[in-house]
Amino acid sequence: MNIPQNRNQNNLEPKITALAITLNEEDNVKRYIQSLSFADEIIFIDSNSTDATVAIAKELGVKVIQRNFDDFSKQRNFAVEQAKNDWIIFFDLDEIITPELGKEIVSTISLRNDFVAYYINRNFFFLGKQIKHGGWQTDKSIKIFNKKNCSYNGNLVHESIKTKGKIGFLKNRVNHYSYKSFDKYNEKLNLYSQLQAETLYLKNKRPNLYHFFIRPCYRFWWQYICRLGFLDKKEGFILAYVHSFAVFKRYLQLWMMYRKIE
Repeated sequence: MNIPQNRNQNNLEPKITALAITLNEEDNVKRYIQSLSFADEIIFIDSNSTDATVAIAKELGVKVIQRNFDDFSKQRNFAVEQAKNDWIIFFDLDEIITPELGKEIVSTISLRNDFVAYYINRNFFFLGKQIKHGGWQTDKSIKIFNKKNCSYNGNLVHESIKTKGKIGFLKNRVNHYSYKSFDKYNEKLNLYSQLQAETLYLKNKRPNLYHFFIRPCYRFWWQYICRLGFLDKKEGFILAYVHSFAVFKRYLQLWMMYRKIE
């Protein structure tokens, strides 16, 4: 991995570990690694990819650890435990880290202020178009944090960072290209629905008619009407529809768990 000239000349400058969880990401690996030239260490926790993800990553100097996927929080917390450095950046391989964002990350961490984590706003792309409404206009997540003060909250899906300290914001945004194909996007939503159903099952929540009929309709109405998804035209409608169906599928899968149906 090539380290820029301005990195590590001063031994007091905080070092950075870049982490990612991967599964069949061969199309994104090279671009992703090249965008992290400012990191001092890169580690992939791979969920047994069947494509060239691992081979490409190792060829480019990435440390790859293979681990069976159980849930997102456990996978991410395991990754954090492998990091040599306190400062962690944790992006997905379908997110684009621009040179401007990389420079801001380095300069921000070097400030040594009271912040222990930082939010980054995301631009979401779907079917080749940036989605500006439907709730994605305020999409943000913690991507940079100090592992001494932060950990993932244990949620099976839609995991978030628990912090012991102040959280800041970076100015530069990250472009999120979550969509590869319609089938792949549906597969991801299906995984999320399954993990959310498992979470509800562990809490002894039982589905009823409200969950099957009202909750999916409300999700569509909230995303397409309340959050102005209709302004994204057909892409906004498709997103609202598939996400409302994912809500229905969550409770269908929960219902099947109680009846021991696979």
